[in-house]
Amino acid sequence: MARPGFWDKQDKARETIDEANRIKAWLAPWRELHRKVGDLNALAELLELEDDADLEAEWQRGLAALESGVEALELRTMLQGEDDHREALVTIHPGAGGTESQDWAEMLMRMYTRWAERHGFDVSILDLQEGEEAGIKSASLEIKGESAYGYLKAEAGVHRLVRISPFDAQSRRHTSFASVFVYPMLDDDIEVEIDEGDLRIDTYRASGAGGQHVNKTDSAVRLTHLPTGIVVACQQERSQHKNKATAMKMLRAALYQHALDERDKERAVLESTKTDIAWGNQIRSYVFQPYTMVNDHRTELKIGDVHNVMDGDLDPFIEAFLKQYGAA
Repeated sequence: MARPGFWDKQDKARETIDEANRIKAWLAPWRELHRKVGDLNALAELLELEDDADLEAEWQRGLAALESGVEALELRTMLQGEDDHREALVTIHPGAGGTESQDWAEMLMRMYTRWAERHGFDVSILDLQEGEEAGIKSASLEIKGESAYGYLKAEAGVHRLVRISPFDAQSRRHTSFASVFVYPMLDDDIEVEIDEGDLRIDTYRASGAGGQHVNKTDSAVRLTHLPTGIVVACQQERSQHKNKATAMKMLRAALYQHALDERDKERAVLESTKTDIAWGNQIRSYVFQPYTMVNDHRTELKIGDVHNVMDGDLDPFIEAFLKQYGAA
């Protein structure tokens, strides 16, 4: 980078820096694990010389930390898809069922937000359509962090909820569905041509959080790509111009994924989730009543602590998916 002329071609320079940062992101955890192995070996040598309970406890803690680090690095090695290193666009839509499903969609939005926070990722709500009574009609989240797409692609599909409904005066058990789509957010190095003539552009007043100014102007933007039927919307900013720019970025991501799905004769995981949001198509079930259980129907992983899962503890499901399907 200090070489003369390195910055003459800024686009190429940025690509080189990004690649260097990706390599560093792999080397840093490996070096840390190597250091921990050295520390454990030194403790083991001391334990051979003297039987010390404190040293034994420290060695056990160090071993647990090492195992956790090895598992995390092993998980990252499974992210070998061409887009796995990218950030993610997550969209959530309720299925049929009105308030029940809309509330479930909002619960999923919170779950993914909590998962991102656990990993130190940034979450931006690009679009949010609230339900009439409770929940949401749709949401689009941008999750910024290294390999966010690689991890979250495991979440694409229909999610099923079974619980005693808080909206049912007779406290009956209800089943609700919501769909989750995950797209890789694109850098400027990937070109996706969009013909303005193929777009229908609608503007409307933003809803929900955003302040008085947002709700009094037609700042929100909805783009419909007529050839594919793909619809994206953004109401994050007060400026209609900025919202349109973000919506175009979302559309590029969706069209890119659409092109990959069309190219792949086996059909990508995302394409296989584009089914009815109803019985028989779910990838995962979350049961609150009459027992508690989260069951992933693809990997058959079952976890009893449904509340912890809803609080963002999705890593066991993501890891099981990646181990079974790899970089698919």
